[in-house]
Amino acid sequence: MVDERTLGLMVDDPRFLNFERESWARLKASTPLTLSEDDLHDLKGINVNLSLKEVEEVYLPLSRYLNLYIFGIEGLARMTDAFLGKPASRTPFIIGVAGSVAVGKSTTSRILQALLSRWPDHPNVALVTTDGFLLPNRILETRGLMKRKGFPESYDQKRLLQFVADVKVGKKDLYAPIYSHDVYDIVPDEFIHISKPDILILEGLNVLQSGDKRISKSSVFVSDFFDFSIYVDAPEEDIENWYVGRFLKLRDTVFRQDHAYFQRYAKLSDDEAVTTARNIWREINLVNLRENVFPTRERANLVLEKTANHEVSRVWLRRF
Repeated sequence: MVDERTLGLMVDDPRFLNFERESWARLKASTPLTLSEDDLHDLKGINVNLSLKEVEEVYLPLSRYLNLYIFGIEGLARMTDAFLGKPASRTPFIIGVAGSVAVGKSTTSRILQALLSRWPDHPNVALVTTDGFLLPNRILETRGLMKRKGFPESYDQKRLLQFVADVKVGKKDLYAPIYSHDVYDIVPDEFIHISKPDILILEGLNVLQSGDKRISKSSVFVSDFFDFSIYVDAPEEDIENWYVGRFLKLRDTVFRQDHAYFQRYAKLSDDEAVTTARNIWREINLVNLRENVFPTRERANLVLEKTANHEVSRVWLRRF
């Protein structure tokens, strides 16, 4: 069954150009594919079906478009500097990547990082996930938010906003906190070092939100600093199945480690694991998707629409 929330609302949306995958693939022109099968193995996520053919037909045209887009933005920046009588300067280009849990936005972000870093004009491409800006479990437990992890109120919004603002103004030697999915918490005293990247890709569930006055009284939001934004989309039923599949793989791998937060799930039978995964999905992740994540889709500059086999079938590009 087609999820009308995912597909129907954009079919006649005049704000977007609509490309079938075949027509989008032609837009790569003569752009060479710079990734190999070995590269792909390291970049794709758990339970994500991704081939070099899809990279060539979907992500290669996207990297070409972004390269041209960045060139245009830098031209506008040079014009502004000339108008102000300032020396030409380069501002980091920030890309936001949003979408549901298990939809594949992390894989999309890693593929884009790899492709964009191979363009000679912007070799320094940093990738940061907003998971690192989740509040530590001890704080979430105190506030009764452990079952709301991933919802807007579970993040250190002030710290995230300051980090993105600092990147945008070109500050050196910034440090983004690290989140471990194994221990299900922030890793103390471990950070990702970011120093004036050409491009920053910020990936997360809620990066396209324009704010929630219940969470922050600020009139400035993380998405205000984006130069381009991408939403990875799919019908709810498919995302649920991907989540269940990922849960089963984690049960047989990560959950079996001694330090794993979800070690209690490692001994579940297949039927018990599927039931548990579907309950978690429907009680937490689906609620977050409907309340907070999906409503931000229309704010994206580009939407990647996936089918049940995890492949992108259609691309929606916002008109100027």
